[in-house]
Amino acid sequence: VQLQASGGGLVEAGDSLRLSCAASGPTFRPRVMGWFRQGPGKEREFVATIWWSGGNTFYADSAKGRFTISRDNAKRTVYLQMNNLKPEDTAVYYCSAGTRTILSSITIPEQYDIWGQGTQVTVSS
Repeated sequence: VQLQASGGGLVEAGDSLRLSCAASGPTFRPRVMGWFRQGPGKEREFVATIWWSGGNTFYADSAKGRFTISRDNAKRTVYLQMNNLKPEDTAVYYCSAGTRTILSSITIPEQYDIWGQGTQVTVSS
């Protein structure tokens, strides 16, 4: 299974972007799918995750109220709608899939098995 992220770009503060992550390959039944980001000189940090079957979502505090994660099971695609973007949101955004991820570990990158290549989001002030 491969994950292909897209939708990044250069925007101004206050603008919106929608990231997409499409899965390709054999049967794909993750437990969760998530978005992480890594800014310049920073560690990879959790942004949001969604349970593939139930659709429950969980967000980092920095994403609450501005970002929305969703999925289309038929298209095997997860989305991250990002509104009111801020310069501090500038980062490479990675989508990921976890097959054994548990609730207490959903913010930990090592709990996700499959990673996409990342898409750059740059927000100018």
